[in-house]
Amino acid sequence: MRELLKNEQKVTIVPQDFKMTNRGTVIDVSMDGFKMALQYKPEGLIVNHICDFYSLTDNGYLYFESYIQGLENNVITIANPVKHRFLQRRKFTRIKFMEDLVLTCDNISHNVRTMDISAGGMKVTTTDNIDIEKEYKVKINLSNEQEISCRYQLIRVEKNDNGKYIISGRFTHLNNIDKMTLVQFCMKKDMESVNKK
Repeated sequence: MRELLKNEQKVTIVPQDFKMTNRGTVIDVSMDGFKMALQYKPEGLIVNHICDFYSLTDNGYLYFESYIQGLENNVITIANPVKHRFLQRRKFTRIKFMEDLVLTCDNISHNVRTMDISAGGMKVTTTDNIDIEKEYKVKINLSNEQEISCRYQLIRVEKNDNGKYIISGRFTHLNNIDKMTLVQFCMKKDMESVNKK
């Protein structure tokens, strides 16, 4: 891990229960793994349980899975991961995602159907002619337990032959935990689809 992590580096840890997401600062890196001091109480973090880890580096988001070897007060010891991936900052994993959503701005609402989603934004389709200059509030249910609330800024609007508008846009006002939740959700769905092939 010495070529990937260094002291003082910030790392986000996402356990199976994503609501217990925590952050920490790397305080020691060895041949066997690394230690980090957690920002919050280590609730929901269990020794020998697999967690997802993310860290912003010069090469983009570093992503890997590993397990907790030890936990003492707010210092956690993590085993070296077998594999890792870099998620480029402007190339978040994009997956097919079909859900009905509502975009709202002031007193105006638009019903849309999502086509795909990533941690950076989503593509939707609608019969409404939506004002590209406005920023819209949106709530996205990823599962029964995972809901993301943010703003959606339109980037491109195209009209197809069927009279529907295809809209590409990006997420704004997305907090770090929600962004990590989206990254994790898209990565897991992408891996599931690859494993099915």
